[in-house]
Amino acid sequence: MTNDISAGQVRPVAVTVDLVILTVRGDDLQVLLVERGKEPYLGRPALPGGYIREAETLDQAALRELGEETGLDGRRLHLEQLRTYGDPDRDPRGRVITVAYLALGPDLPAPLAGSDARNASWTSVSSILDGRIDLAFDHFKILQEALERARSQLEYTTIAAVFCPEPFTVSDLRKIYEVIWGIPLDPSNFRRKVTRAEHFLEPTGERRTPETGRPAAVYRRGTARLLYPPMLRSGDIARTHQTAPSLR
Repeated sequence: MTNDISAGQVRPVAVTVDLVILTVRGDDLQVLLVERGKEPYLGRPALPGGYIREAETLDQAALRELGEETGLDGRRLHLEQLRTYGDPDRDPRGRVITVAYLALGPDLPAPLAGSDARNASWTSVSSILDGRIDLAFDHFKILQEALERARSQLEYTTIAAVFCPEPFTVSDLRKIYEVIWGIPLDPSNFRRKVTRAEHFLEPTGERRTPETGRPAAVYRRGTARLLYPPMLRSGDIARTHQTAPSLR
């Protein structure tokens, strides 16, 4: 079999990385968006990202872009590959394949002035999913799939604790689940589940006194990375007979 690579049949291919950077700020799930400063999609919001440099690995490019857009050290955050997006028409400039990453962290700060994120801002995920904000390229699809990845991982891993500045209370952790899943949870059942899960939480021996109510024990993230037993969204930690706020 011969390869026909005559003129006009082979298009140059570029490779980029895009970042879905999620955090919980003020009891709201937010994603970092940048305003595009050039065509295509001039002025439209988009996920931060950029082209891979020569001799740079995918992970190195993701860490670099994360630092440029947020001023954060990505090695201190949860950072993982989401998937690769390569539809031929996803970028009007030509064939561009992007490797999307999911980055998670607790109450991340505003983008730093003077960085590549000069025109970046934290945006409520719900305002994108309900159509109030229209993202460039196929970034809406990438955000949807990143959100579902994060929601699913809350069921089977201890990743929810990544969103909590340490030390934290069980109530702090429950709020993370409620914000990301978009459903209210039963406090007693939730406490029982997370405190009995193997090596999920590590007690500090200290207590925090809230403005109202009794002092609450505070914890750090334990050594476990897989959550056993898992906590399913459809399980008994969800409050029944209530209308839940939705991020869908």
